[in-house]
Amino acid sequence: MRRFPLLTLIAQRIALGVLLLWAVSVLIFVGTMILPGDVAQAILGQAATEQALHNLRLELGLYDPPHIRYLDWLWGVLQGDLGQSLTNRADIATSIGRRLSNTLFLAACAAIVAVPLALLLGLLAVRYQGRWPDRVISGTTLTAISLPEFFIGYLLIYFVAVQLGWFPSFSTVHAGMTLGQRLEAIALPVATLTLVVLAHMMRMTRAAILNVMQSPYIETAELKGLRRFDIIRRHALPNAVAPIVNVVTINLAYLIVGVVVVEVIFVYPGMGQYLVDHVARRDVPVIQATALIFAAVYIGLNLVADIVSILANPRLRHPR
Repeated sequence: MRRFPLLTLIAQRIALGVLLLWAVSVLIFVGTMILPGDVAQAILGQAATEQALHNLRLELGLYDPPHIRYLDWLWGVLQGDLGQSLTNRADIATSIGRRLSNTLFLAACAAIVAVPLALLLGLLAVRYQGRWPDRVISGTTLTAISLPEFFIGYLLIYFVAVQLGWFPSFSTVHAGMTLGQRLEAIALPVATLTLVVLAHMMRMTRAAILNVMQSPYIETAELKGLRRFDIIRRHALPNAVAPIVNVVTINLAYLIVGVVVVEVIFVYPGMGQYLVDHVARRDVPVIQATALIFAAVYIGLNLVADIVSILANPRLRHPR
């Protein structure tokens, strides 16, 4: 019987996530429909005849009522049919599949570097609270978080790629590359994403552990003569897991969704570059499908963070 409130709470979170994703799908569809200009004219160009424009509008279903077009699009998405690109008639699901794997690979590599580094720096900042290591770590990460992604990316391109020649400035990857070649190609995008998300995770780790350090059982551990780092590692960190996992998961969602600028800067063949290319061509089905996938990933990872917080926090498991 004690598990029922927990299962109910998790079911409510999942239902809210599905409802939010549906609302986002409506916003995406409406947002693409109210864009100024004529889609058929943008595709065929100014020299197109009225008959050609009429035929294309008829093919695209532009004469149908908006709610009918939305329901047709949503039904196709639920069946796994994302439609065809208007510019090259390629299957969107197939094109996105290749691009999505590249984006997930880039985000995974950045997460492998950023998450352990953020936890380590957070522990060191707590261990040397108020001393020069804490001030150096906090100041450096605060500087990194204050700079936009494109500025950090261009700095790395200029100094690391152009001046030092350590890594390529363009992150071109293809199916025939080995793992080592792929890692070398994405070194600068990974460094950019790591610097962007590192500060968030480090500062939350530091704040969560410092909050737990005020607890009475920490004072008891100190009176027993345990070393400060052992107290942090064995007592403070396990009890600060919930907020740390929450912020880590949110930043992982950002790594996947927020790669658009980074992929454009480094010409990386991922979802972000794919979206920007087709926005310039006014390819509405591609824009809708890409935006919906980004939204689904972001909402899904935030839902995972919410559920983990519930499982890790007794106060959330047993709400009054």
